[in-house]
Parts: sequence; C-alpha cells; structure tokens
Amino acid sequence: MLIGYQLLVPQPEEPQPIAQEQTTTSPSASAPTDTLPPQLDSTEVRARYGTFAAAAQGQPQDVVIETSDVRVVFSNKGGVIKEVLLKKYKTYDQKPLYLISEEHNRFRLNLPTQTGSVDLTDLYFTTSAENRTLSEQDSAVITYRMALAGNQFVEQTYVVRGSGYEIDYNLRSGGIGQANQALRFGWTNNLLQLENDLNENRKSADIAYFTDEVSTVGKGSPESSATDKADASVRWFTLKHKYFISGLIAKSQPLENVEMKADVNTADSSVVKTLNVEASIPVAALQQGKANFSFYIGPNDYQVLRKVNAEDFDRNVDLGYAFLKPINKYFLVPLFSFLERFISNYGLLIICLVLIVKTILMPLTYKSYVSMAKMRLLAPELEELKKKNPDDLAKQQQDQMKLYQQVGVSPLSGCVPVLATMPILFSLFFLFPNLIELRQQSFLWAHDLSTYDSFINLPFRIPFYGSHVSLFTVLMTASSIVYAYYNNQMTPTQPGPVNMKFLSYVMPLMFMFVLNSFPAGLTFYYFVSNIVTIGQQLLIRRLVDEDKIKRILDENRLKNAKGEKKQSKFQKYLEKSLQAAEEAKKKQAELEKRPGKKK
Repeated sequence: MLIGYQLLVPQPEEPQPIAQEQTTTSPSASAPTDTLPPQLDSTEVRARYGTFAAAAQGQPQDVVIETSDVRVVFSNKGGVIKEVLLKKYKTYDQKPLYLISEEHNRFRLNLPTQTGSVDLTDLYFTTSAENRTLSEQDSAVITYRMALAGNQFVEQTYVVRGSGYEIDYNLRSGGIGQANQALRFGWTNNLLQLENDLNENRKSADIAYFTDEVSTVGKGSPESSATDKADASVRWFTLKHKYFISGLIAKSQPLENVEMKADVNTADSSVVKTLNVEASIPVAALQQGKANFSFYIGPNDYQVLRKVNAEDFDRNVDLGYAFLKPINKYFLVPLFSFLERFISNYGLLIICLVLIVKTILMPLTYKSYVSMAKMRLLAPELEELKKKNPDDLAKQQQDQMKLYQQVGVSPLSGCVPVLATMPILFSLFFLFPNLIELRQQSFLWAHDLSTYDSFINLPFRIPFYGSHVSLFTVLMTASSIVYAYYNNQMTPTQPGPVNMKFLSYVMPLMFMFVLNSFPAGLTFYYFVSNIVTIGQQLLIRRLVDEDKIKRILDENRLKNAKGEKKQSKFQKYLEKSLQAAEEAKKKQAELEKRPGKKK
C-alpha cells in the first residue's frame, strides 16, 4: 500500500520562483505586508518584540480625513501619517500634489525598553476612528492605542481641523519605556519633483530648524550632500521644497540631540533630495503627557505661516538679508496681499505694483534728474578744465571740485536718490522667487510666473546661461540698455579709471545671464520698471526748466564769490580737501627746489 501510494498519488508541484518574486516585490493592496511567523507566541517574535509581541502582526487599516485643504490618510501600522494630499495645488505637470506618500516617506519611533529598543512604527495600533469629511468649523480626533500587559500602553493622538494645514500630535506612554532615556524620533522624506526646474528645486530644498535662531542644512547645494547637528534644543524643524514644507513643531517639550542630513542622488531625477531628521524625546515627557507637537504640512506661504503658533515660523519664507527683510515684511508683502484682493491676474498685479512703487519713489527720481541736469549744464566748463591739464588727472579733479564749490553742486546728489531705490530692487530679488502666489499663474506667453518663461528651447546648453531663452529677461535687458543710453545722453562723462557709460551697457548683459533662469514674474517686474522709469524721465524733462537751473547756478557762483552764500557740509568738506591738496602740492614743490634734490 505504501509503494502503491507513492506511485499513484501525484506529487505536489514546487512553487515557481517567478511567483515568489511577484509576491515579494509587488504585494497586493489587500494582502498583509508583514513577513513575521504566523504564531504570535513563537520564540522568534517574543525575542524580537518582547512585551510588544501581541502587536507585532495585524491587518493594515487606513483612516481617511478630508477637509477643503487636505486629504490625510492615517495607518494603524505604526499609528503614523501615511499620506497627505494638498487639494488646492498640483505638481508642475498637473498631477496630484502629495507632500507625504507611503512610498517616499518613513517615520521611526524607537522606544527604549528593558529588553532593547523597539520601533513602534513596525507594530499595529488599534483605533475607533472612522473616515470623515470635515466642514470648515469641524475637527476630528484620531487616537491610536497599543494596549500591553500590566496596564501598559502607548498612545498617539492626532487632531485634524476642518481648515488649514496643521495637525496636532500627542505621544503618550504608560508604564513602558526607560524613564531616564529618550525615544528616538526619525523622519525621512524623499522630496518629489513638484516644480519644472530640477536644478533650482535642489538649490531650494533644505532642512530648516529653530533653536534661538533659524538655521538651514543643504540649501544651495544642488549636487552635494550636507549634514548638521543642532547645538541646542530645537523648537521646530521643516523639510522644505521650493514652495511647500513639512515640519514638526514642539509645543511643550523641545527636541534634543537633533541630527540632520540632506542627500542628493544626481542619478535619480524623480527625487529632488532625501532629507532626514533624527531627534530625541525624553521618555519621561511621554509618561507625563508633555510630548505635545503639531505637524505643519502645506504651502510655504508667508500669509499662512505667520499665523502658525511657533516663534519665527514665517522665516521659512526667505525674505532676504536682515537689512532687506523689513522692506519685504512690512511693505512689499502687505502691498502684494492688498492688491490680490482686487486683481486676479498676477501680470496686471505686477504692473500695478510697479506703478505704486514708482509713484512713491517719484520725488527721489525727480531730485536725481535735477542733479543730472545741473551736471549736464556744467559739462562745457568741465571740458574746458580738462583741456587745461590734459595729462594731469589730479589737477583735473581739483579744478572740478573748485567748480562744484563755486556753483553749489554736489556730484553725489544724483547718486543718493538712485542708491535709495536699490534696497527695494534687491528686496524684490529675494521676494519674487519665494512667492507661492505666483506659482502656476500664467500671463501672456509665460505659463508660470514662478519660474522662467521658456520662449525658445535651445538644442544645446550655453555656459552660465542655460538651454532656454527667457523672453522677459531679453526684454528686461533691452529696456535696461535703452534706459542706459537715454541716461548717458544727459550725464557728462566723468574722469576716472572706469568708463561708467560703457559699464552701464555691460551690466544689463551680465544680468541677462544671471536672471535667465529666475522667475518670469521678477524679470517682468524689472522690465515694466524700466519702461515706467523712462516714461518718468521724459515727463520730468518736460517739467524741469533748465534755463531756471542755469540762472540758479550763476547766482550761486556770484554769492560764493562775494561770500554771501552759506556753505553746506559737503562744500566745507570740498574746501578743506582742496586746501589740503594745495598745501601738499606746495610742500612737494619746495622739496624739489632744495639743493641736491634729484629731479
């Protein structure tokens, strides 16, 4: 019977290797993802998880909470946030925008116990929460609890509100963990490409954190990795895209021993950077209910961030250097937000912004033009002074100073108004690349004012320029050259080693290379600004009476000759400088006349 059984009964087929590969590499959505032994009381499971063995296996279950702004998916495996979809935004290629996705995000909660460290995100929690869609004034509480033997437990609680991008997060434990040690929190996120320019995305992607000041890790490094370790307690940190951020804010217990790393894999174009943060949370804080935090997962929008209850959290939006920040914070950003209420087209909004700024600066522009008019009227006399001493540059400058003193003109008076407008131009240079309001806003041929307008794509790459032609940048350059030409016609040539008129033509060409990959909104602003400035100059030229200016200069000359005109500080400085130069020249002449002095 045994021999007949072996001969007649067919042998079971061995499982095919291909089928095994399909099972391990592409598990079905409904199948459990765990590979642990099926028996929970096995020696291997107890040895690995100890007290937590009962939570080491289970079926993945998701809880989905939707608001008008976000769709958040929580998982019972680890009790963590699994996905966050921003409903009001799309990627550059119009796909759904996920800031957190299961395939590209990993949380870790390594809890020290008497039997060793256990990663809670590998275990299964229980919850009674259900899928919900929230109204704007509503909120949802999602509690994940892991009950252990001896009334021990670990609990994670999330609170999602009906609007906004903050999610409250509390972590609590009872009777579990080493009180004198710390839970190690880890967060790794592969930043997906959300904007069209990968290189600019990598320059902008970084980790920001706040101790007593804001610091960054990895900013401006498109091809190299960077690491850092905070030297003090951290109140918050963020993982930053160009226009979006994900972060953790400590409400009561700050994060300790925070280590950060920003990795770049240049061979993988689907991932901008891999950002990783490791931080310690004292177990005592978990046991005392003081491990209270909040996640911010949303747009890097200054108007939104300034409402977040965290010190200096709005500094995630780069508003420039310290001396420029007040201009952006208290003038340009509020003005931009005010115009948004009435103007929906951002190209027209930029034009209105230019007109308002130029109107405010009109008195300085007028003063600068009058100063240039005075210099232009003095140009024939300056030419005569140059002819008297064609080879003596020092003498030419002294004669010019005397002339300026006689007619009461300061050559710097035309520069000061121009320099006064420079902070606004520099502030805009920092503001526009960080304005999420311009993102995916089209105007004329530009499909997105937050990035360059690629009017022509080149089949090759030009060093320092790129492989595209930004038409707004070309128009900005052309208008700058036209303005320089117009300005040079009114300004006399100044003696010196640098030909300023020639330099005024070179600088726009240099900026054409620098700004070719900058946001179209910025170059469009500069182009409109140049056009408006030329129009202002033409208008002022009609209003200014140059004959009257010439009479004033002649009157000043007569008053100074008679000693009737009170000298300004600049004129007094000129007089002292001229006297010092004359005395130095006399001493030099006396030394040369002494016997034995070689000439």
